[in-house]
Amino acid sequence: MNSLFRTLGNGLRHFNRWMAILSAFLIFAATLVLVYEVVTRYFLRITNDWVIELCIFLLIAATFLSAGYTQAERGHVGIEVLDEVMSPRWNRIRYLLGDFLSLIVVAFIAHNAWVFTFNAYDQGWRTGSTWAPALWIPYFFMAFGLTTLALQMVLQIVEGIFKPAVVVEHHHQLIGA
Repeated sequence: MNSLFRTLGNGLRHFNRWMAILSAFLIFAATLVLVYEVVTRYFLRITNDWVIELCIFLLIAATFLSAGYTQAERGHVGIEVLDEVMSPRWNRIRYLLGDFLSLIVVAFIAHNAWVFTFNAYDQGWRTGSTWAPALWIPYFFMAFGLTTLALQMVLQIVEGIFKPAVVVEHHHQLIGA
């Protein structure tokens, strides 16, 4: 593979790592907001109608921004027993096929998420609550996250084709061990 593709691939992996870190902070922020809501509602008797929607927006952003990193780490649900019983060559083919089919689905959904984002922004779509935040915000994070996921899949497909000797490594965690 040429150096430009290698540089772009490294840049995408670095970017996805930063998105995972940002996602962790967003989850932490959602936790703080929920703690604030519990304290103010139950101890101070103050209602906060914006808390749940804000937490939903934060968790949507965290989920979709971290999708590319999760794919890079092969952290999505997989059938690990096949790794053990199949040869490295067939595992490589299986991963390429899975990545390619997943890319088709993710690219389709990402395209539609971008359409929703632009429609929500253009038409001023808002939630039905009294706070009524703009709906383009969560749609944007969905579209952006799915786009980075699709780019990560493209990177893995190209690397899988041009680096046939590379065996995909997994990060196994033993439960109860």
